[in-house]
Amino acid sequence: MKYRSVAVTTAAALAAGALLSGCGSSDDGGDEPTASGPASLTYWAWAPGLDKVADIWNKGPGKEAGITVTVKKQASGDDLVTKIITAAKAHKAPDLVQAEYQALPTLVSNDVLADISKEAGDAKSAFADGVWQQTTLGSDALYALPQDSGPLMFYYRQDLFKQYGLTVPTTWDEFAETARALKKKAPDKDLTTFSSNDSGLFAGLAQQAGAKWWTTGGDKWKVAIDDPATQKVADFWGGLVKEGAIDNQPMYTPAWNKALNTGKQVAWVSAVWAPGTLTTAAPETKGKWAMAPLPQWTAGENVTGSWGGSSTAVTNDSKNKKAAATFAKWLNTDPAALAALVKESGIYPAATAAQTGGALAQAPDYFSNQPDFYTEAAKIAQGTAPAAWGPNVNVAYTAFKDNFAQAAKTKSDFGPALTAMQDATVADLKKQGFGVSE
Repeated sequence: MKYRSVAVTTAAALAAGALLSGCGSSDDGGDEPTASGPASLTYWAWAPGLDKVADIWNKGPGKEAGITVTVKKQASGDDLVTKIITAAKAHKAPDLVQAEYQALPTLVSNDVLADISKEAGDAKSAFADGVWQQTTLGSDALYALPQDSGPLMFYYRQDLFKQYGLTVPTTWDEFAETARALKKKAPDKDLTTFSSNDSGLFAGLAQQAGAKWWTTGGDKWKVAIDDPATQKVADFWGGLVKEGAIDNQPMYTPAWNKALNTGKQVAWVSAVWAPGTLTTAAPETKGKWAMAPLPQWTAGENVTGSWGGSSTAVTNDSKNKKAAATFAKWLNTDPAALAALVKESGIYPAATAAQTGGALAQAPDYFSNQPDFYTEAAKIAQGTAPAAWGPNVNVAYTAFKDNFAQAAKTKSDFGPALTAMQDATVADLKKQGFGVSE
């Protein structure tokens, strides 16, 4: 397979080998219009309501430009990554694809995505630096435009914090002391839980601490999952679990839902999309929660990590890359498009101008007691730390779940689990044929 260069410093690393192999064929790729004249584009995506957003384009600016976009609903996550790589190998990929940030290096290493820096690079100012960097892979290229983001925040039960005389923590040291204080006053309650099921949350917490798990140098990848920043995060949470200051049960289970709904768990470290989850998980506590910035490692800072988020990318198979990039830029920067994304798809837009006012002028219904919810969220999002993803995030995430689950269950040190995660990731890169620096 022929590979494009990402940048002078990363080309050889990304070109060393494909991460995923094909598993079948695809026959619903994009149309093949000529390079000039009317363009008919196909967009693979999973977010709900994107077809309605595309209709706005098709009836307005798209009609004027002669560019029509058809959205074809897909599964999300690894399923879509595998499907798009398979389609690209058969040269049947669509023109556009919705891709999670952590999937971009995998798609680039498999020669799926086009560099659209010339067509859309001037959109950089519309996004927070940390979010933009996830679409450039630290190079001069641009492989997608940010669509939505998931900055981490701290959610807590206002009524129970008041009842037990707790203060909202602004640092992680204060967070630990708050957990201990609650245990002394109400042994049957927990401030929160450490969830070994949620690799993305742990990654976001590591980002906040300054971790960059994958980087490149020359023609090799460097894996730094077991770096001092992540060790600090692992030791912090592992220490709280070991001493029993917080729970050690996974999230997104019936038991976890009940803990939130009954007040057994009184706080939650989550992302900006948490109101939707709380609406379902803890319906009886509506109006009792509040959101605050994520506790900081250094008092007075404003740094957060991300949990989730996706982008709009143009594929190399597209016969109309310029037209596709034009639509991707409109979708993620135009005020009408962004308002529609919020309304129809329920996303938190990556574009900073759309994070307050308009469709986000009012707080989520679940947080009607906090009318400035999105104003505060926008301030937090500005401090989003950059994430450094590699071509085998799926392997690292699986290793996290396997090793941290055992450590959390037995309340043992998290250090060995982190080392095992590092080792599994490095071993997989080497197995796939990538150069790896020690």
